Amino acid sequence: MGSEPVEMESKLIPIMREGIDVIKMIFFKQVKEYLLANDPAGDIAYCSRLAGSVINALFGTENPAEPFASFAEANRDRIDRELENIPLAFEEMRIPLSDSLRVQFLCDSMEDIDSSAILVRADKLGILLHDRPVPLPKNFLELVRRLGKSHNLLIENLMPPGKA
Repeated sequence: MGSEPVEMESKLIPIMREGIDVIKMIFFKQVKEYLLANDPAGDIAYCSRLAGSVINALFGTENPAEPFASFAEANRDRIDRELENIPLAFEEMRIPLSDSLRVQFLCDSMEDIDSSAILVRADKLGILLHDRPVPLPKNFLELVRRLGKSHNLLIENLMPPGKA
């Protein structure tokens, strides 16, 4: 009986991280479409890389592998401008982004990773919503399921309703 909370925690963290990834995928699609609509050249490859770099920067998961690292470095100013634009251009994503960033912080904390700087940056950018309660696993996964379904993403592997 003494290992139940640890066992539940060890199963819950990967599920929560998968939920974060679903939100990232949804946001990637939206950022890419936004960039394409606002790019006179309509360069799909560039806009896709830029969208990925923006999301990686927001969540603190920048890719050190090439060619991604050099792309991010060469486009740092543009990435920063797009990050600053999130609260205005993607108002409808502020709830899922706020919840995802907070859940990521909680998961990181349980794994002894300090990702507080990511929350501080998102707050300075005006992305975090302060009036949102800390997302409970069940509520977060329900949000992920709802958004995933509305964006036609398969999310069947996430914890079934009522289990979180």
